[in-house]
Amino acid sequence: MLDELLSGQLSLLKVLVWLVGVALAITVHEFAHAKRAQLAGDPTPAQEGRVTLNPLAHLDPLGTLTLVLFGLGWGKPVPVNPSYFRRRRYDELMVSLWGPLSNILLAGLFAVLLRFRLVPGREELFFVFALVNLLLAFFNLLPVAPLDGHHVVAALLPPRRAHAYEQFSQRYGIIVLLVILLTRAGSVLFVWPATTLLSLMIGA
Repeated sequence: MLDELLSGQLSLLKVLVWLVGVALAITVHEFAHAKRAQLAGDPTPAQEGRVTLNPLAHLDPLGTLTLVLFGLGWGKPVPVNPSYFRRRRYDELMVSLWGPLSNILLAGLFAVLLRFRLVPGREELFFVFALVNLLLAFFNLLPVAPLDGHHVVAALLPPRRAHAYEQFSQRYGIIVLLVILLTRAGSVLFVWPATTLLSLMIGA
């Protein structure tokens, strides 16, 4: 089933389903960041209107452009003020991780619906939604600015090394990201992990 759907011919309907799936995944992803920051004591996401499941609040111009060009993008970064965090480095790590984790959990939900055929006739829809969420999760875990993996690595490094790493990643991150998107590197770094995990989830 996995191979058949991945190799199927594109149609307008499939493109629309894919775009809806990406919009849903990005919305949940950014909402999770905002909610975790709010729970850590930061009022900034709520003040900026980001603790919401309204997709319009989370669209990012560059992320939307890559969505149109490459079929995958990212949302507008959630503004946070770490000075409000109760356990700063831990909360910074958790805020960064909650986005990808929310996508993995959502993919798990769609995978359960798909594997046990709980809603007959919607198998392809659930497959696409599950795949999109896993792709977004693994894509965002790449340790490249402006993705979440960049912040995860910085939160795990000692402060001095974290500062040097952030400067390097912020300077060259977009270039590295474009290279990944424009070459087959993406197939190894996030497409293969996403499709492999989805195969395990649905028993393909």
